[in-house]
Amino acid sequence: MKCAALTGISPELIKQLKMGKPRTLELQSAHNVVTIAGIEPGTSLFMTSVDMEDLSAGDSGIVVDIISTSISMKRIIEFSQGLHFEERERTSARIQVKCNSNATVRTISHEGVVAPTLVEVVKTSCYHAI
Repeated sequence: MKCAALTGISPELIKQLKMGKPRTLELQSAHNVVTIAGIEPGTSLFMTSVDMEDLSAGDSGIVVDIISTSISMKRIIEFSQGLHFEERERTSARIQVKCNSNATVRTISHEGVVAPTLVEVVKTSCYHAI
């Protein structure tokens, strides 16, 4: 299965998603915001705690289903001494997702800073003997 990847996600958040409840996330990393910008609700996405630079075949994570997405920009004004102030803009993406399955990376395709990281994943199952 080919899908876009979100990298550097907190292991604690991935654990919460594995419990099956939908969660809303706010992402501020530029590479993750770029990935969300090209995603529509209803598609699948791969999430892993591994950093984008370190992602390689065999790394594990989860496949999630996108329920909703939104991208917003916030303006931040910081006042310093006297009449000087600094204005910044921060773009962030909010997504609501629900865990679909565990998965392992098979191949990775990354075409630059302004393109999403695409991965081919294999869904994995875990069976317990009784």
